[in-house]
Amino acid sequence: MAACFEPVAGPDARVLILGSVPGARSIELGQYYGHERNAFWPLMQELLGDGETLRYDQRIELVLRSRIALWDVLASAERRGSLDAAIEAGSEVPNDIAGFLAAHPRVTSVFFNGAKAESLFDRYVRSTLPPGRVTLIRLPSTSPANAAVSLAAKREAWRAVVDAARA
Repeated sequence: MAACFEPVAGPDARVLILGSVPGARSIELGQYYGHERNAFWPLMQELLGDGETLRYDQRIELVLRSRIALWDVLASAERRGSLDAAIEAGSEVPNDIAGFLAAHPRVTSVFFNGAKAESLFDRYVRSTLPPGRVTLIRLPSTSPANAAVSLAAKREAWRAVVDAARA
């Protein structure tokens, strides 16, 4: 069973980044985006900081300082391995994202780390939110499984997170 982590969020969060549910390596490490080849942290370090490689606790501080929150659409799901395609239909348990947004009223943008996070959100969460409450934007997945999109293209797309957090 893949189970998500607690959300990472400060009281001044303006942006929420949603993944689907943590992969096996992330669960093993107890870290968001823990797989060594996942581009999430290198992109955040480059776009928000000076590109220096940071320890996990420093990475969390970086996103919090930048008014960015992290969570997953699913609280849990059955899945063998780490691929989103392996999530077993019917095993998904969604997080209370509507409750999170109510508790974080400054969040105006929700970004999906890939198509699966967006489709799960559409299935389980979208109908629980007031229309127009937040802007919803899908970004290319930072997963190493998304090798068809170059790091440069991911970097360009993910700049939208920084723009929204600084708005």
